[in-house]
Amino acid sequence: MFKGSMTALVTPFSGGRIDAEALRRHIDFQIDNGIDGLVPCGTTGEASTLTHEEHIEVVRITVEHVNGRVPVIAGSGSNSTEEAARLTLRVKEVGADASLMITPYYNKPTQEGLYQHFSYVAGKVDIPIILYNVPGRTGVNMLPETVGRLAGIPNIVGLKDATSDLKQASYTFQMVPDDFVILSGEDAMVYPLMSIGGRGVISVVSNIAPRQMADLTGSFLGGDVGKARELHHRLLPLCDAMFIETNPIPVKGALFMMGRIKDEFRLPMVPLSEGSRVKLRKTLGEFGIKLS
Repeated sequence: MFKGSMTALVTPFSGGRIDAEALRRHIDFQIDNGIDGLVPCGTTGEASTLTHEEHIEVVRITVEHVNGRVPVIAGSGSNSTEEAARLTLRVKEVGADASLMITPYYNKPTQEGLYQHFSYVAGKVDIPIILYNVPGRTGVNMLPETVGRLAGIPNIVGLKDATSDLKQASYTFQMVPDDFVILSGEDAMVYPLMSIGGRGVISVVSNIAPRQMADLTGSFLGGDVGKARELHHRLLPLCDAMFIETNPIPVKGALFMMGRIKDEFRLPMVPLSEGSRVKLRKTLGEFGIKLS
């Protein structure tokens, strides 16, 4: 169920509020271009600056507009275990197919703390959970042994690996059963991770290039490794451009240049600097993305 290319959706804003119509258009753009799943309210969706009511509203809009066309994996993590459980219950109630749950940030739990956190939520809410390990954002790295322990819990079904560490990922694969899904959380690492057993990606780049990322993972999973490798190299400059400043600033800037959303953020996130804007526009043009 959870494989291929899944987009970590941006959250469009207009006048300080969620731009529901822009979100719906963006969802259709993704599905029409072959995306296999949608992930609202993750890092790219600026979940950390949404109120809980807005968070659930974004998930609800996504679920209703998708209408079963692809799975919806809703972000529902927190650095508070009880808050993560409450959010996870709410995203289940509005119809999400699964939860993407980040490791608790800032408080830097031990490996035992991580295990207790995720196992507690999994025991409270009967929904498939995909763990999310992104040490560069959270200040804590979930080790392969901990992932292996958690993989023994029936509704913990996968991992989004954003460590960029293929050695660690290799050990993680050794710790989990074959049906445990490991997805790349770094666009530049999709092909390398799939080459050691990954099933796909939760992608930032696919917000602006959904067809190309879907073709990369689809080609690999379909056995055309050569085409996947070619697309990997073609997408690399675009992957780098999406992190010219802190995510999701560049991807929302790119979508604005494409005429798809407004150039609006929640503080402390701000629009691209002028220098980065010039560089990003050049990269998008070289890739062949049509700009407004």
